[in-house]
Amino acid sequence: MPGPSTELVQQLYRTPPDRFVAARDAAVADARRAGDPSTARQLARLRRPTVAAWLVNLLAIRRPELVADLVELADELRTAQRELRGPRLRELSAQRRAVVGALVAEVRKLAAAEPDAPPAGRLPLAEVEATLNAAFSDAEVAEQVRAGRLLRAASYAGFGEVPRPQLRLVTGDDEEPEEERPARRPGAQRARSEPATRTDRAAPGTDRAASRKDRAAGRAEQAERAAQRAARAERARQRRALERELALAQADQKRVEAELTEATGQERDGVAVLDGIEAELAELERRRAVAEQDLSRAKLARRAAERAVTVARRRAGEVEGAIEALAAEEGDADGGAGAAD
Repeated sequence: MPGPSTELVQQLYRTPPDRFVAARDAAVADARRAGDPSTARQLARLRRPTVAAWLVNLLAIRRPELVADLVELADELRTAQRELRGPRLRELSAQRRAVVGALVAEVRKLAAAEPDAPPAGRLPLAEVEATLNAAFSDAEVAEQVRAGRLLRAASYAGFGEVPRPQLRLVTGDDEEPEEERPARRPGAQRARSEPATRTDRAAPGTDRAASRKDRAAGRAEQAERAAQRAARAERARQRRALERELALAQADQKRVEAELTEATGQERDGVAVLDGIEAELAELERRRAVAEQDLSRAKLARRAAERAVTVARRRAGEVEGAIEALAAEEGDADGGAGAAD
């Protein structure tokens, strides 16, 4: 039976690590219920990624076109490093830094969109950045990143693939017998006690052969020295390229460390401002509570005063009525007394 589908594997690897095992076990159980033990076994062999690896996998699954651009640029960078093309190498190195920065920012956005992702302050973005940089130097890491099935973060201490020159050390051992034979030949002729005239005739030819071999040995030695000089020059070029990249990396490190220091100071200032605002809000809340209490007492006093005014007005009306009645009675009494007179 066929193994697990690509969609299922991608679904598992874009699951946050703290829920990966449960999701994988559920997929294994589903495969067993479906009568597919081969798929169940393959799913059971899938391992939980670290948080950093999960973030890289999330990038590869959600934004495969960005990872494809990274892999393509990594191939070009490794080729330029092997061929020691300085201007192109510097151009690609600048592109690498820009691409890695953009991908780390995209990872932050993707993580923010995941409901079960760790908080932004706890995301291992440094490990994500190290893994993306390693993908530029290691084709195998680049392929794992592209596949979206990374299990742990990767790192690379150097820069690029450092080409190793395939040089063979020529010691001259193979030519030594030929060089020794001309030196022995005159002695052998003397040992045989040949006539002097024959020795005189053979000497010029022997000298010419020895001279030719000496020149050949000299050319071989010069070629070996040239090869050694070329190897030293190549290593020097590699060292200069690496030193330039190290200087750029150190400059980037200083820049981001300065940005981190500035961001930390801004965060600290923001916390202080927020604490001040919260203290002011607390004071305003306290003053509001006091004002509400004062307002409540004032309302109670107003209502009591209104009741007292109503009672006083009623009483004043009653008194006025009594005065008017008393005045009427006095008028009546005065009128009756006058009539009696």
